[in-house]
Amino acid sequence: MGCYSFHITKNLTCGEGGALVTNDDELARHCEIIREKGTNRSQFLRGEVDKYTWVDIGSSYVLSDLLVAVLLVQVKKMDEIIEKRRGVWQRYQESLRDLENSGKVILPRLDPKAESSWHIYALRTAGETNDRLIASLRQKGVGAAFHFVPLHLSPYGRDHLGCRPGDLPVTERVSSSLVRLPIYPALAPEEQDYVIQALYEAHDEE
Repeated sequence: MGCYSFHITKNLTCGEGGALVTNDDELARHCEIIREKGTNRSQFLRGEVDKYTWVDIGSSYVLSDLLVAVLLVQVKKMDEIIEKRRGVWQRYQESLRDLENSGKVILPRLDPKAESSWHIYALRTAGETNDRLIASLRQKGVGAAFHFVPLHLSPYGRDHLGCRPGDLPVTERVSSSLVRLPIYPALAPEEQDYVIQALYEAHDEE
């Protein structure tokens, strides 16, 4: 099984929701029942049963027709959307090379065998934390962000899993240095230039 998110931040979005894909027919049938409030309604709609009823546990995971319509338009333009994101990602990568060569940031690396969705462009600060850089970018009107607090440092990780700072030092070092830059298909070259310039200026202020 695999999952796709259609959250507002994703490449293809309808605000919320997602999709599950599988090549196992039995799993697919079981997931349909869970999605349809525990009923076999999907089988009924395909004419496989003469009426539908509750056959297992489930909930309501069906997207509304309106959200599906929004999503389908983007699915048809998926290649175009991904290509535009790729252009933004690669432009960052090329334009920020001097910052990396000067030892101020660490740019992302892609495995040559991998195929990217170009969903996020995140670099790492060369220092211990990303706080100062994110604050500087935000002062210049750039919506830079950190990523997630590692699970083991979250209240749940500490209180329920017994985790403590220092348990995963590599994770902690990476998470505290990550800086996500704006990336979306409609990001105009002049807007991206402003982000890039703000990054250079932020490091000149050090």
